[in-house]
Amino acid sequence: MSSNVLDEIKFGTDGWRGIIGFDFNLSNLSRVVVASCQELYYQYFEETNSRKILIGYDRRFMANEFAKEIASFVRGCGFEPILSTSYVTTPSCSLYAKRFMFLGSLVITASHNPYNWLGLKIKSFKGCSVDESFTREVEKRLLLGNSIERSQASYEKVDIKKFHLDQIKSHFNVDSILNKLKKMNLHIFVDSMHGAAANCISQIFDDYNSKTFTEIRSDGDPFFGGNPPEPLQKYLDNLTEVLKSNSKKDFKTLGIIFDGDGDRIAVIDEKGRYCSTQALLPFFINYLGKKNNNLYPVLKTVSGSDIISNIAKKQNREVVELPVGFKYIAKKMNTEKIFIGGEESGGVGFGDFMPERDALYAAMILLNGIAENSKYLYETLDEIQEKFGPSFYRRIDIKFPNQLEKDTLKKFINKNIPAEICGHKILTISKIDGLKLRMDNNFWLLFRFSGTEPLLRIYCEATSENNLNQVLEWSQKFITILKNKK
Repeated sequence: MSSNVLDEIKFGTDGWRGIIGFDFNLSNLSRVVVASCQELYYQYFEETNSRKILIGYDRRFMANEFAKEIASFVRGCGFEPILSTSYVTTPSCSLYAKRFMFLGSLVITASHNPYNWLGLKIKSFKGCSVDESFTREVEKRLLLGNSIERSQASYEKVDIKKFHLDQIKSHFNVDSILNKLKKMNLHIFVDSMHGAAANCISQIFDDYNSKTFTEIRSDGDPFFGGNPPEPLQKYLDNLTEVLKSNSKKDFKTLGIIFDGDGDRIAVIDEKGRYCSTQALLPFFINYLGKKNNNLYPVLKTVSGSDIISNIAKKQNREVVELPVGFKYIAKKMNTEKIFIGGEESGGVGFGDFMPERDALYAAMILLNGIAENSKYLYETLDEIQEKFGPSFYRRIDIKFPNQLEKDTLKKFINKNIPAEICGHKILTISKIDGLKLRMDNNFWLLFRFSGTEPLLRIYCEATSENNLNQVLEWSQKFITILKNKK
């Protein structure tokens, strides 16, 4: 293989991903695996004194086969591969590696990417993704062109999924939750989007045939029904229709959505409203904060709702705002006592569980909160809006033909920061990640350029739908004007 191909192997926000059969193939994957194993050993062996490396995989096309193939490369590097007995969520692998102090874990997954993608996530013994400094070292090792002889020796297989679900189950009184949900006449539809979290909630509750839980899109489908397995509203027409058709006078319906590798969550509440973590994080903080006596900080990314901060501060908790990407949250969770950390795209981590986003654990916290309070989700969300809002939120993505045009516009925006937007004075400017312009509490605009794609994401939270629409319309005109100035 030419060095040009090797030079193109770059890690993104969480792992390395590529098109199956093109840049993601066994030749490239084996090189990434060897470099990853060597770096895991170099950085973590003294702390773990382990040579065990866990190998997991999701439900994507060929993921199982790739996982089996790389076991021989892990063995060839002089390490002990442990293979999951079935497809499994990424958080399952993180938890297992952490609990048993493995050197790390390699997970064959492309998370929420389209069906023709596959990738590799590297997890450390700390129970979270390795950071950027680690993956930069892996990229350097790739340039060395190191190769090893494969070893076809046998390896151990472990039921990682059962371990994960048992660990989650041990934190909750599942019988009590189930009984209370039944009394509320709440029918919960779990949409795993054909991903690795399929049937996991039913397995936790040992409830497959009641009127409380129904799993949809739980079958394996290499095309994921034609859409990426990402818990966004535009990909949930199937679930929305199911919720509407099953909602009756005496029964309410709730939808819980997991992404392809089970680390991200979204919900459709009993009113049919789509709830990202912009709504769920406030719910978690509000609910758990009343039960928990600690005053540990809350971590949020710059794109997170001010409602998160409002509730946390009401509980006398420090709120730390970080760049977008759960790796920044995980890094602080590994070094400090943290209450909850979350990002706008669906990832939530709980300090008392592990420093990793885990959609299944988040779903159980959600169901426990609904059951304990005997209050539907929409009722609590409405109360939160009334007390800590109002808040209206939307994100717009703008694509560019190439990276050069994106980078040029980025410089122009930073040189042309407005003093006001639609008559609203800019009070503060933050450059933690992108350019965040604050006009008031619950009222801000964020320009954030993707680090890996020719893409600009524009985020806005406003105190009214009218303000939200006006500011987003202004932002798009602002971009057009700057484009024409170049």
